[in-house]
Amino acid sequence: MGNHKTEKLQPGLYFVATPIGSARDITLRALDILASADVIAAEDTRSMKRLLEIHGVLLGDRPVLSYHDHSGEKTRAKLVAHIAAGRSVAYASEAGTPLIADPGYHLSRAVAEAGHLVTSAPGPSAIITALTLAGLPTDAFFFAGFLPNARNARRKAMQAVAAVPGTLVFYESPKRVGAMLADAAEVYGPERSGAVARELTKKFEEVRRGSLTDLVSSIQEAPPKGEIVVLIERAPVKEASPDEIEAALREALKTLSVRDASAEVAEAFGGHKRNIYQIALQLKKDQE
Repeated sequence: MGNHKTEKLQPGLYFVATPIGSARDITLRALDILASADVIAAEDTRSMKRLLEIHGVLLGDRPVLSYHDHSGEKTRAKLVAHIAAGRSVAYASEAGTPLIADPGYHLSRAVAEAGHLVTSAPGPSAIITALTLAGLPTDAFFFAGFLPNARNARRKAMQAVAAVPGTLVFYESPKRVGAMLADAAEVYGPERSGAVARELTKKFEEVRRGSLTDLVSSIQEAPPKGEIVVLIERAPVKEASPDEIEAALREALKTLSVRDASAEVAEAFGGHKRNIYQIALQLKKDQE
């Protein structure tokens, strides 16, 4: 099968991450699995066959089965039956990592519950790629997927994640991104930093960065096309007063050590750990 390494795979389900744009972003291990699997399942069989053709992976007489959001229990049972019969099944969504805003969760669960191998050949992900380019904090983030279309429902969903202590990541369509950003500016504040990344790894890749207000203006002036990821900076840490910090420390010291209480309060209020530790130490002495 082409120049790719082929070997007998252990029976099981192999999730394969596929390129989100540039076909050359696929990993060598992913190609080896696609060349070796007894059965290939894909969200879009045409895209899969095209990918195999590009990379010289010969299909031969191996079946390529369609499995997507609307696939029923019958298709899932067929794939589980293939594995139960001792075959290896490679599954790929249309682009990116399977299960990440793509089909596959129910299949993964069904195969695992049947006691079979479930593993993954990791690779491209629009979320991780966008985080890398956005210029926003990446130590913690929350992927919220696609927001509802209706304005009130969209704003409600935004508010539900407003306090998440990490960068917010959304998928959005070019038709709705302007309205989504306008709502975000109202919900999160116009000066909150954000980024709009589109067509990642493709010819017209672009990342726009700035305040939410700036991004709204940018979208109005030059509406984007293609697949879009919107990223919004985490909520700013609330500045706590000395009285609030002391009250929180008194409460924490009822059940925790000085070290643990000060660490908990510092994390909650974003204060300087050493200063808060000193306050906790003094409060403990006063209690004694």
